Amino acid sequence: MTRQIVLDTETTGLSAEGGDRIIEIGCVELVGRKLTGNNLHLYLNPERDSHEDALKVHGISNEFLRDKPKFAEVAQDFLRYVEGAEIIIHNAAFDVGFLDKELERVGQPAFERFVDGVTDTLAMAKQLYPGKRNSLDALCDRLGVDNSGRTLHGALLDAELLADVYINLTRGQEALLIDLGEVAQPGVHAERVDLSGFDLPVLAASEAELAMHAAVLAEIDKASGGRAIWKAEKSTL
Repeated sequence: MTRQIVLDTETTGLSAEGGDRIIEIGCVELVGRKLTGNNLHLYLNPERDSHEDALKVHGISNEFLRDKPKFAEVAQDFLRYVEGAEIIIHNAAFDVGFLDKELERVGQPAFERFVDGVTDTLAMAKQLYPGKRNSLDALCDRLGVDNSGRTLHGALLDAELLADVYINLTRGQEALLIDLGEVAQPGVHAERVDLSGFDLPVLAASEAELAMHAAVLAEIDKASGGRAIWKAEKSTL
């Protein structure tokens, strides 16, 4: 089955190139689109203080991080955990940029060299909901994901919320793209059915149904002030 890791980070600031560092990594594992509980949560000593604005976002004090391991000390454990998985991140360019910089510091290749691709849920949401707010909080509200416990940003909590958001965002894809080979149980033989041989009947609408349909269209046209788009399309045919 497909192994996916939903990942989030918290950082000392907004610029990996400017020297900001990762202070927290939260990872939630999905196998076959189901939570496994095999999660990873790390606090890191960034070897610098967080910017004041960042502290207001994540609330993780500099003092709390003083005795936490440095990224170099946990890098191999982290890479073993994510290796070969599809990684799901909200606004992936930000987190991957920070991970690439941390890996560069310890002499490792870029993050995407270790994983089976990165999926950006922000890009997905912008396609599904163009022109709307697509922050994690906005998506939680839109998709019915309970984020009432999110008073501050936290990498593990945000990864858990994003896992629920991702499952909701892709629920239609699951129905369309499901692979029988992945869901078959041991000892159960699943066969694909060729539907091309079925002769499906075409049911024509009755006169009464056509009349009701015409009445509804007339009401919509009247409400639009005679600007119904199908009338304009019909006149060009």
